[in-house]
Amino acid sequence: MNLLVNILVGLSALLHFGFLYLEMALWDKPFGRKTFRMTEEQAKASKTLALNQGLYNGFLAAGLIWGLFAGDAVKIFFLSCVVIAGIFGALTVSKRIFYIQALPALLALVILLAF
Repeated sequence: MNLLVNILVGLSALLHFGFLYLEMALWDKPFGRKTFRMTEEQAKASKTLALNQGLYNGFLAAGLIWGLFAGDAVKIFFLSCVVIAGIFGALTVSKRIFYIQALPALLALVILLAF
């Protein structure tokens, strides 16, 4: 089970590094605008917010990677942060955020706590 948890933690980390790249590098580019369903004007107006958001996703990814080496307590903390962020995003922005962001972390957290 530990291998499965680590795979899911690694997947969550990769997703968050991907979110970092989307938000910090591609936010106002065609792919970023399409991904986040924004006009060019909306993307330009919110770019500094997206940079901040991307940085936070990078911190989550770094924490998840740290958890792979530091142990279960660190994994539990960062997985919980990801789940909470995903639930909040689903409630305030789009339900698909739950499935993309929170679900892999929730599965890892449940397996980690159950075994």
